This record gives sequence, C-alpha cells and structure tokens, in this order.
Amino acid sequence: MSLKVNYVARETTSNLWRNISLTIASLLTVAVSLSLFGGAQLIYHGIGNATARWQGGIEFIVFMQPNATDEQLDALRTKLADSPDVKADGVVFVDKAAAFEEFKQLFQRSPEMIEAVEVNDMPPSFKVAPALDDADLIQDLGRQFEDDPGVKEVVFAFETVRTLQNFSRWVRIGILVVAGFLMFAALLLILNTIRMAMFARRREIEVMKLVGATNWFIRVPFMLEGLVHGLLGAGFAMGSTWIIRSVLDRQLSKNTDLQIFQGFAITGGQLTTTWIYLVVFGALVGTLGSGLAVSRYLDV
Repeated sequence: MSLKVNYVARETTSNLWRNISLTIASLLTVAVSLSLFGGAQLIYHGIGNATARWQGGIEFIVFMQPNATDEQLDALRTKLADSPDVKADGVVFVDKAAAFEEFKQLFQRSPEMIEAVEVNDMPPSFKVAPALDDADLIQDLGRQFEDDPGVKEVVFAFETVRTLQNFSRWVRIGILVVAGFLMFAALLLILNTIRMAMFARRREIEVMKLVGATNWFIRVPFMLEGLVHGLLGAGFAMGSTWIIRSVLDRQLSKNTDLQIFQGFAITGGQLTTTWIYLVVFGALVGTLGSGLAVSRYLDV
C-alpha cells in the first residue's frame, strides 16, 4: 500500500483528538521545557550584550569630556601606557564614532534616545585592563586619572560584572537542568500518548496488516503525531520567548540601581537563533518519543 497525504493527515488528526487530554499534557510539557530553555538562552545573550564592553580583562573605563582636545587624549594615553600597573597593550581607545556605535547597541530598545544624540555628543574613552588582581588596588589605580585634564569620570564595574556573569552562568545551568527533566517528561508523555493511540486502534491495525498494509503505512501517522506534538509545543515556546524578551528588555534596560543593565538587549538575530533551536529540539523530542513508541509497542 502506498501512503497518501490525505490519509496520513486524517489519521494523524484523528489520533490527536482521540487522546486529547494526553495530547494537551504532552504539548504543555514540551512548551514549558522549551520555554525554559529559550529563556535561559535569552538571559545568556542579554547578559553577554550588557557586559560586552567589559570583555578581555577590562576593569575600568576612563570617560573623557566630549570636547576633550587631542593633547589631553594623547597625554592620558601616554600616562596609561606608561603605568606599571596596566597590562601591556591593556589600553583600548574608543573614539566618538565607536562610542556612538556602542551607544546604539546598548540602547537599541530605546530609539528615542538614539535619535536625541549625535556622534559629536559621545565622549571618547579609554578601556583599561590592569595588571592587578585586587579590587581595591584597581580602584585606587583608576582614581589616579579622575583629576586629569579632559577626564569626565572613571567607571568601575569589575565586581558587578563578575557577580552578574557568575549569577547568569548558575541561573542558566539551573534552568537548563530543569528544562532537561521536563524534556524527558515530555518525551515519556509523547511515547505514552502514541502507545494509547495504537492501543485504541489495535483492531484496525490488525485488519490493515491482514489486507497487506506495509510497516511504514501503519507507522507514519503515529510518528507524525509525535512530530506534531513537538512542533506545536515549540510554537507555544516561541511565543513565550518573545514575551520573555520583551519583558526582560523593558524592565532591565530601565534599571536605575545597576546601570550595567541598561545595556541588556537581545537582538533579533539572537531571538531567531533561539527559535531555530526550539523548533529543532521540539521536532527531535517529538520524533524520538513517537519513534520509540512504534518500535517498542507496535508489532508490525
């Protein structure tokens, strides 16, 4: 017997409705587990974007006045480079154009702020990677430059950044562990749903085998049922992650207690990548659950 699209669609839909309670349970479990996974990915990307300026050992940033002269910039650059407490090649100069690009990245969720400034309004800065490990000594080092001509302020965020990164890492691990357990539960639910569907149609299956139905003719509708479970669950998870992204961007970017959160942003590309993962994992768990069910409980 050859497979027909209308037959497969009809049988798959019938199986889904026949065990509607188990179908809903498996869909919700897949959706919740994938939502947790997606949320963990978004937090990881957002924290990474918020702390991007502090990568590479950068411990403090010396912001200059927007109207600082070339002589003032050169003098501070020389002073930083000659300091024995600063790593070799540990000074990175960020000019106004680069600062404006960084500003647009940090405040990409607030276009009104971007429209309100121009390149010349941006303060140039020096990102400094000290050769010191002690936080108090690093802070003393940075304060040496606060009174230099043309300096606007020195910003320290080393302790905050490290705490934030560690917190993000442990939260992500915890969420992924919970998501993994739920994913396994979803797989078992899908397997049990397919098993119940096969049990409900056991007489039809026997008749189909008697009239010469092939193994794949019988198995495909059940396997597609599992795939639908996974893909629908992934669809719900995509909606959940879109909401999570909106809430995180809106709430954290306006945080006034920790300015570092103002750079918390999740780009459209990062959200799209997360969605692709959700679809792939949803399809995988659905196919795997149904595949195990038909191979173990369907004797054809």
